[in-house]
Amino acid sequence: MATISDVAKLAKVSVATVSRFLNDSGYVGTKSRESIENAIKELNYVPSEVARSLSTKQSDIIGLIIPDIKNPFFPELARAVEDTAFEYGYTVILCNSDENAMKEKHYLEKLTKKYVAGIILTSIIEQENHWQNVKLPIVALDRPIDSKVATVTTNNQKGAELATSYLLECGAKNLLCISGPKNMTSSQTRIEGFKAALHRNGVDAHIIESPYDFEIAEKILYDYLKTNPSIDGIFACSDASAIGALKAAHRLKLRIPEDLQIVGFDGIQVGNVVTPSLTTVAQNIYLLGQTAAELLIKQIEGQKLEQESICIDPELIIRETTRKERSE
Repeated sequence: MATISDVAKLAKVSVATVSRFLNDSGYVGTKSRESIENAIKELNYVPSEVARSLSTKQSDIIGLIIPDIKNPFFPELARAVEDTAFEYGYTVILCNSDENAMKEKHYLEKLTKKYVAGIILTSIIEQENHWQNVKLPIVALDRPIDSKVATVTTNNQKGAELATSYLLECGAKNLLCISGPKNMTSSQTRIEGFKAALHRNGVDAHIIESPYDFEIAEKILYDYLKTNPSIDGIFACSDASAIGALKAAHRLKLRIPEDLQIVGFDGIQVGNVVTPSLTTVAQNIYLLGQTAAELLIKQIEGQKLEQESICIDPELIIRETTRKERSE
């Protein structure tokens, strides 16, 4: 494979002159330009994108850091980012932080050193500030990290209120909320929505914490439901936790939705595949990823952002894990 040195030698110019020609970064005389063009054609030379990014410190690559590739919500989100980036001529590098702050920091440092054009970050620990060392365009997706950073989120409080109110309308009287990790703003906002709906209806409820993980949520819920048999309604702050609750209920031989009603949060595709299918507050996952990618690309290309914080409304999707609303 021909190199830039081969092109320079055949064209009888310096490597620096070829570099200026390729990057359009300085004057190259007409005669030299013609010689370089002929040498490139003769050698079938293809410029190295890596070499070009090293010389210009620019690229058409976007870094995307997500916290948990096992959670179906994030692959769906990544797909939307990748589709949108491709339409604009960008390529996405996907990094899975594995819910590990050190891993997240490592990927931020590596992506910056590789001269990516910008980064979309779904941070696992929002209180960390290692992202502040990134001197590139950055967008926070799903979880805000700072008021100075462009952010795309769902209206989490509104979604939680929708879910909780619907459980009450369907006759649930003793509710349980399965929250996410305490250090996540989105999880805490969903709890606030849950509490707001309860307060309006004069109802008390239980709140327990669980990672957004099918198997861990199943274990936690199995133990909790076993010792709290009066619970007849569950709002889970993620579909993964809701499906874990559904499996726990099956193990305890609870009928869904006759004995126990469940509403999740996210709207992942697998929620429509499980039996019974999951009632959920669906985030517009594709629009979230698409919007984040478009915000980042606008920053990369020097365009002014009309909005730096975008909040997208969710939608209640009624399926088989809840009963029909009571008639008044």
